[in-house]
Amino acid sequence: MAPLATPPPRTGLLVVQPLRRRHCAGCHAGPLRMLVLEEGAPRCLDCADLGHLVFLPRGDTALTRRSREESALSAVVVRFNRRRGRYERQGVLVEEPGLTRAEQRCLADAEARRRRRVRDARRRAREDVRFAEAFAAEIRRLFPGCPVDRARNIAAHASVRGSGRVGRSAAGRALSEGAVTSAVVASVRHVDTPYDQLLMSGVPRHEARRRIAAAVEATLRAWQAEVSAVG
Repeated sequence: MAPLATPPPRTGLLVVQPLRRRHCAGCHAGPLRMLVLEEGAPRCLDCADLGHLVFLPRGDTALTRRSREESALSAVVVRFNRRRGRYERQGVLVEEPGLTRAEQRCLADAEARRRRRVRDARRRAREDVRFAEAFAAEIRRLFPGCPVDRARNIAAHASVRGSGRVGRSAAGRALSEGAVTSAVVASVRHVDTPYDQLLMSGVPRHEARRRIAAAVEATLRAWQAEVSAVG
């Protein structure tokens, strides 16, 4: 039987997942899914006094770390990768009560993260409402003839978080006149003119915009003219 390659030395207990069929040199049990090398001879986990441990596969760093913290006895499990020519970590063996306590700690953290996400979502929602109100107020300042509900709708549409619309740009967040006006123009173009119908009928975008430019300008002038009427 070919000798088993010796894993590189490391601190702590090391368990190997063999690539070939191996039997315990002590009790002759096998083939072994996991073994411990003692003076070059394979030993099953029971003979190595590790049979009471449970295997935790790699993948969850926090759970692995906490399981080892909660276990008085633990071991790292490795397997040889022929292609890479090295032993690679597969997981750990830990005490079952320690794993249970570690899982409880991770669940508590997950619940804390969930509560934090809820708080953050509520905070962002409040910020979004305040920003949309400020955006609508700026629309009304620049275009006092714009109906209140229309201004609110324009602001809500332009300021949707993550939409990439003008309200979420740096200029939009700063409530610059250019950004606010762009949002109003876009709304007028789609709502108050046949722009969308022109696009659907195959008219190129630039040509469609040219055709409805006068109607857009007329609406903007009407909404701005309210300043004189109020004055």
